[in-house]
Amino acid sequence: MNKTRNILFLCTGNSCRSQMAEGLSKHFIGHGFNFYSAGTKSSSVNSSAIAVMNEIGIDISEYRSKHVSELSNIQFDLVITLCGHAHENCPVFPSKCKIFHQGFEDPPHLVEELAHSGASEEEQLACYRKVRDEIRIFIEQFPTFLNKI
Repeated sequence: MNKTRNILFLCTGNSCRSQMAEGLSKHFIGHGFNFYSAGTKSSSVNSSAIAVMNEIGIDISEYRSKHVSELSNIQFDLVITLCGHAHENCPVFPSKCKIFHQGFEDPPHLVEELAHSGASEEEQLACYRKVRDEIRIFIEQFPTFLNKI
């Protein structure tokens, strides 16, 4: 009998990339896994992340930003860090838990740079779509990825 695996997507603020990864995973993979997201600090779920996920039919509007300590009662099989800061500051997990880093650009940071250069709102949302689609490709390859680690 196969055991359900607990997978955590970890980012700094748990506001964008990790939320998208959790939503995409639950939507495209679902069975055999429990997917979670958290941050090394908590903030709020980014409204642009919610918007671009809605574009592809995935509603993360009810998700909330969580600090990783809120999930301390869960034994994770795999923690995937999605940003360099979370990877460098990853909390200690039990030795049986594997930690893997798969970095993605930070849409809010990219948008901040674009806004300073006068980019339109649509050009700014394109940053979120790009990262969402990159995470989606990673998630769609997840079964193959799991066999490699």
